[in-house]
Amino acid sequence: MADAIPFPAYPTRRQWLASAAATTALMPLALRAQAPAWPSKPLRIVVGFPAGTSPDLLARAIADPMARLLGQPVIVENRVGASGVLGADVLAKATDEHSFGVVGNAALTSAPLLNPRLPYRVQDLAPITVIGSSPLLIVASSRIAFDSPADFFKQARAAGDRWSYGSLGVGSGSHLITELLKANAGLQAVHVPFNGAPAVINAMIGGDIHLAVLPIGTALAQVQAGRIRGVAVTSASRSILAPEMPPLPDAGVAALNVEIWNAVMAPASLPKARRDVLAKAAVAVIRSDDLRHKLFQQGWRAEGTTPEALTQRIREDTALYREIIAARHITVDG
Repeated sequence: MADAIPFPAYPTRRQWLASAAATTALMPLALRAQAPAWPSKPLRIVVGFPAGTSPDLLARAIADPMARLLGQPVIVENRVGASGVLGADVLAKATDEHSFGVVGNAALTSAPLLNPRLPYRVQDLAPITVIGSSPLLIVASSRIAFDSPADFFKQARAAGDRWSYGSLGVGSGSHLITELLKANAGLQAVHVPFNGAPAVINAMIGGDIHLAVLPIGTALAQVQAGRIRGVAVTSASRSILAPEMPPLPDAGVAALNVEIWNAVMAPASLPKARRDVLAKAAVAVIRSDDLRHKLFQQGWRAEGTTPEALTQRIREDTALYREIIAARHITVDG
């Protein structure tokens, strides 16, 4: 007689309840293992400038798409003061492990050179990626008649210190870059600092100053409206941001090889694994077609660099600004 096929031994009710309890206890662990370990709560983007400024607009442009990728809300927090210094300081000292920031190039390059008593150190901030960059646009009062960029610079050289230029303040990027332009083009225009780009543009419209070097996103609309005149972009070739504007070499002046840019930075205390998560999400967002279009509309060329490339850019720009500051004997109070 064939052996009887044994029936499976079914668990008793007590055994079944014990097994179910063990499985239930293990479920949260399994779910947590599948979910990202970080971020575990809403993230904060620290911006050192007011709402409506370029760093603020860039932060708001990346906030929602990064929130979708990271699975947590991303909230913009404006910590305004001292031309971005306060925001950079707040970010450098953040210990919540859920903060990052949008920081302008000046806070990472020229500001530490001009003010050694800054409340933060650049090494307290970890590079993540460049969001967007732009060459600058050399603009002039519409009261100046010139036939070409070369003619403009010829007149500017002949005028010597009878001409003046406006900047966004002593030690600002527009101040330092215009001093570099003066050195390259042989100009002697006198510096007149203002409190912001609108004041510079109004002074040019009124004929109080002769020229300025301003961000394309700030100046191009005024040029197109005929309120001021565009001379050239500071780059070696035409920029997609202002293709109608000739580059400096077309006027017989060497390109300045410096741009303005805004970057995502994190506290250096944030563990590298978490910075890597942040960088992966930020780069994916910045390189998307949607954000490229948004940045272009704001006057920026989208980048999305590696942290290493941003580190190199900070190093190179700092060296350039150090040279300008020393050669032109530029100092600021405080």
